[in-house]
Amino acid sequence: MQIRTIRPNKRIALVAHDKRKEELLEWAKKNRQVLQKHELVATGTTGKQMEEALGLPVQRLITGPLGGDQQLGAKIAQGEMDLVIFFWDLLEAQPHDSDVKALIRLAVAWNIIIACNITTADFILSSPLMDVDYELATPEH
Repeated sequence: MQIRTIRPNKRIALVAHDKRKEELLEWAKKNRQVLQKHELVATGTTGKQMEEALGLPVQRLITGPLGGDQQLGAKIAQGEMDLVIFFWDLLEAQPHDSDVKALIRLAVAWNIIIACNITTADFILSSPLMDVDYELATPEH
């Protein structure tokens, strides 16, 4: 295993399927004060909506179904993401379901923090570990 340090200024991905975008936006507005301390990344439409709703800069990738999920997966594999908040719709079939599964698999494989619901996202953002350096073990390849 290799050790990588996650800094207090986290690189956070914000992703949501269409039926969960409003829920993610409301959650982000509620947590704007915490999120403004970090670098935000989002796929397509979610990124645009986040910038407008929060008034914060968001690095926007392309839309998920057209490769944004894969772009985000590459960022994870390259050690460029620290945390993924992904409100995914598990009740609706997604045309890019294989990309979604690959993204979650990469987050797990690279030992990246991932939240797929509000409760987990709330616990992560309220953790004292959000404000300190954290040593993260990653696989050696």
